[in-house]
Amino acid sequence: MNKSTFKIEKHDEGWAYQANGAHSPFFRTREAARKAARLAASAASETTLLSHEDKGGEWYDNSG
Repeated sequence: MNKSTFKIEKHDEGWAYQANGAHSPFFRTREAARKAARLAASAASETTLLSHEDKGGEWYDNSG
């Protein structure tokens, strides 16, 4: 099973998410970047283990 981790990161111009070594376009707010990361994660294959960070900084994955 593949694993993808979506990490929200602060950048000079705003926020972005990083997954598998690649960064998304910049977003004005952390919440916008988080929503975009969730959308990207939902498009991932069901055979991929997805990890994400909630608003409080806690990490979760879909492993069960």
